[in-house]
Amino acid sequence: MATEATILVVDDEESIQKLLTYPLEREGYRVVQARDGEEALRRFAEQPVDLVVLDIMLPRLDGLEVCRRLRGESSVPIIMLTARDDEVDKVLGLELGADDYITKPFSIREFRSRIRALLRRASVLGAHDTTTAGLRVGPLVIDPVKRTVLLDDRPVTLTYVEFEVLRVLASQPGRVYTRRALLEAVWGDSAFREPRTIDVHIRHLREKIERDPRDPELILTVRGAGYCFRDQ
Repeated sequence: MATEATILVVDDEESIQKLLTYPLEREGYRVVQARDGEEALRRFAEQPVDLVVLDIMLPRLDGLEVCRRLRGESSVPIIMLTARDDEVDKVLGLELGADDYITKPFSIREFRSRIRALLRRASVLGAHDTTTAGLRVGPLVIDPVKRTVLLDDRPVTLTYVEFEVLRVLASQPGRVYTRRALLEAVWGDSAFREPRTIDVHIRHLREKIERDPRDPELILTVRGAGYCFRDQ
């Protein structure tokens, strides 16, 4: 039985709510349901939530706007659902701070795999990496235990996955990670995921921690191979 975590499932289709809620509750998660974007924001504000499963096509307030608002106040892991195999939806969700996405129709096995992967690495399940020492590179300070990042002594707000990507890269400066290796390091596997989504998270990280994101000094691209963190 899983350690209890609260998962907010946001979808306006009753059949999808039942399809998603049953396997989650069987694994020991507490599920809170919402049928539209406004209700989702209310439910999120009412109680601590450890992960959000968020459909893009919602009444009142669509999932992309809900994602944007949640990211304005929280780094909670967010998995977006889309009914279309549409790269625009996927990229928009990632641009707004979603950590992962899944396209309908999908298998329950795939769904559970993604839920477990995000929660396994999230602090709500006690997965702080206390073996990794804090790292300082110039004006950047990373604390993997407190999950904080400071730049010029000012806090930097990162999404769950942005922090994990940065933590993985910074823990081994100079090591080149392929996109697939980063997916496996962050989520535990690379199944069902498009490796190019890593590029979006890297770009967001650079916008937040680099002096000039177009000429990065910390997160470097190794052409034809992947990414690495600057070796001091």
